[in-house]
Amino acid sequence: MNPDPSLSPAPATHLATLPAPPGAAPVLSKLDSALLNILVKDGRASFADIARQLGISRAHARARVQALQASGVIELFGAVINPEKLGQVVSTFLDIQVSPVALEAVAQELADCHEVVSLYIMSDLRSLHVHALTDSVPTFEAFVRRHLFNRPEILSVDCKTLLTRVKNRRGGARL
Repeated sequence: MNPDPSLSPAPATHLATLPAPPGAAPVLSKLDSALLNILVKDGRASFADIARQLGISRAHARARVQALQASGVIELFGAVINPEKLGQVVSTFLDIQVSPVALEAVAQELADCHEVVSLYIMSDLRSLHVHALTDSVPTFEAFVRRHLFNRPEILSVDCKTLLTRVKNRRGGARL
């Protein structure tokens, strides 16, 4: 039933074919990598569909998905929403330099804004990388005026609006 010998099933109780040291990321088997790529393309793929594509039993596909969930490799299954269909047509990326003593407070305040869809504290511990979605340029300007202008703890802002999306990560990196 297994057409590709490189996809030999790992035991259902093990995440990886190679054990990882404590605290290190697991090394996924070829089977688990192929399974994850199927789910990245279609998070609603049934166990039967996964099994058919990988040449394994449906029960084994279910066991692998459950093991990947239990280990935290798969965090959740969700829908990918097209913001443009909801009128959120202005996609803007901001790189914000913040006084280090105010970094976490500013990050939390911005994270609580509905316009902010992702926010990262960067490794220099004074920069925030923010992605905001709004329905118009005036709405984005109002957001900036409310949350960024005239604040001494915000040292600088570099702002760029998305021109064209070439590649979008949906569900994670290809493994």
